[in-house]
Amino acid sequence: MSDPEDERRITVERCAVPGGHGFIALLGLNRVAKRNAADLRMLHELALAFGEADRDEDVRAIVVHAHGDHFSGGLDLADIGPRMVSPEGIDLLPEGGIDPWGVAGESRSTPVVTAVQGTCLTLGVELVLASDISVAADSTRFGQIEVSRAILPFGGATLRFPAAVGWGNAMRWMLTGDLFDVAEAHRMGLVQEVVAHGTQLDRAVELAESIARQAPLAVAAVLTNSRLAQHDPSAAAAALPTELSRLAATNDSRRGLEAFMNRTAPVFQGD
Repeated sequence: MSDPEDERRITVERCAVPGGHGFIALLGLNRVAKRNAADLRMLHELALAFGEADRDEDVRAIVVHAHGDHFSGGLDLADIGPRMVSPEGIDLLPEGGIDPWGVAGESRSTPVVTAVQGTCLTLGVELVLASDISVAADSTRFGQIEVSRAILPFGGATLRFPAAVGWGNAMRWMLTGDLFDVAEAHRMGLVQEVVAHGTQLDRAVELAESIARQAPLAVAAVLTNSRLAQHDPSAAAAALPTELSRLAATNDSRRGLEAFMNRTAPVFQGD
């Protein structure tokens, strides 16, 4: 298959959530001829798509998926490799972009669900690690294989993999470069759900819609406090009373209480 220069590496769709609950941004990895291996252009397009979706107040969740049979072939070393050793280095974050891996620059505030299939290598695994919920097809294979290329994971694997799955589990796969199957990924907690091949995107959208139906301010507060707790548990605990009081005074809190009392479904507005 061809890989034309004018082909977008990232597709972007904005889908309405039924019931007036805002929108979901669908970001698709779209370099099918290269098994969605990321060149610099693809990294820039993904960062810009994340930035645009995260700044859109009507977008309540982001779903990252992939076109073709594979989620990610990792890095396109033919494109990225020479840049690694150049004096100029690699400018990974264009103006207006947000780092999808959360290791450089502005971090996102919108929940992310990933839908994974086929092969998921290196930066693909790190996208899964950086997301909030991941769904994988039952035939997916994973690999954090940088040691086999004499390079270091730079998308956050050394930061998140041990915390997500335990030190021994993370070292087992990062230090050997071996591939592992979806059953192992699920056992370790790298992915939260395993579904039949071909249904992973539908299930990811279902989860994103469930998130979108919740109160946006509460969702943001859960994400913020949980992330704070990962590196400063005391600060996260200290912030809880203030955050609870702030949320309890919002119009959405009133809507939620009224819906509970009336046994109806709330429609939150984010205020």
